[in-house]
Amino acid sequence: MRKISAVVFLVCGLTACRRNEQRAPAIGDAYAGPAVLTLRKDIPVQSPAVAAVHHGERLEIIQRRRRFLKVRTPAGAEGWCEDHLLLSSQEIANLKEVEKRARSLPSQGVASTYELLNVHTEPNRLSPSFLQIKESEKVDVIGHVSSPRTPPARPPLVPLRPKAQAAERKHEGPKAILPPMPSPPRPPANWLELSKTPPEVLEAIAADKAAQPVPTDDWSLVRNAKGESGWVLTRRLFMAIPDDVAQYAEGHRITSYFSLGDVNDAGQIKHNWLWTTIGGGTPSYDFDSFRVFIWSLRRHRYETAYIQRNVQGYFPVLRQEVKLSGDTYPGFSMCLDNKEGVRVRRSFAFIVNVVRFAGEEPCAAAGNLLAGSAVGSGLQIPPPGAPPPDRSLSARLKALAKKWFSR
Repeated sequence: MRKISAVVFLVCGLTACRRNEQRAPAIGDAYAGPAVLTLRKDIPVQSPAVAAVHHGERLEIIQRRRRFLKVRTPAGAEGWCEDHLLLSSQEIANLKEVEKRARSLPSQGVASTYELLNVHTEPNRLSPSFLQIKESEKVDVIGHVSSPRTPPARPPLVPLRPKAQAAERKHEGPKAILPPMPSPPRPPANWLELSKTPPEVLEAIAADKAAQPVPTDDWSLVRNAKGESGWVLTRRLFMAIPDDVAQYAEGHRITSYFSLGDVNDAGQIKHNWLWTTIGGGTPSYDFDSFRVFIWSLRRHRYETAYIQRNVQGYFPVLRQEVKLSGDTYPGFSMCLDNKEGVRVRRSFAFIVNVVRFAGEEPCAAAGNLLAGSAVGSGLQIPPPGAPPPDRSLSARLKALAKKWFSR
């Protein structure tokens, strides 16, 4: 009996040693980016799945082939996935920091979606989607940014092997003896002049690059009921303001909205509303007009109490108490660029059905929610006090002519 036990113990020990020898050493670590990341037996999509890991799970990187990485799960399963679906430890820390900051930011309105909507770790189409908003699910909109539609400049998860070492490994072994190469023909006497690019060609190339701006996408930072935050494409959201108010948007997109109190009209409760809107394009500011609607008890409909267009406004818009002539009234404030291009927070008092300007003060920066992000350097976020873009009539006519004749 002792001999049998010794043999079994020896066989088990040899099997364990063999398994440990077959495990490839880790060359790096990463974290799963998507909500569910499927690992495949080989690189092709047709390869069978070997494991599925969830967002934030730590993985060991054991092999690299161009943009594909072979990883090992804590349970020991090994499989392949694309590198852009993995996050570094720094990116995970940045994501947690954004979520932490987003918890304290005021909501700019409730939004929903007509279909499943992917929530990304960064405002970029190629960033991992770690969460989904279900159809008709309500989320708070708390931020906005315009991001270039380019791949994020991420540092490699695995240090790249020096080319010299790769060349040495590639040419290991005995080298074949090749016959001597014939001497190359002599270049013409004016080879230096021939190799120069004509100045007019260089100018044409530069002008062509300048005339083709990098396309951008408009992204919104949202927060769900659980406090989880991430970035979604703004065009996939709709603000949940009542239709009898939203019908006055005149083709502009509503970026934020707030209730300024309710009105009882013969038992029917209606609200007074403040909203901000923006026209087309993906500008760096958050809204270009704002408007206050009041419910008319005499006409039983919404009417405009105050409107201001052709502004450059920035989040957050705050609903707050405002002082005017020594008294305190309900009201709101928002950051706007003044005529000198300085960003100021202007306050407005809402007195019954009338809006009155109550003063302005320097606008404190809300802080960059993308600090440390891979796409932070490419975002169009002007700092407070930066001169606004030229919105004169001549500039707008030039932009319109350029857009029309470039079709």
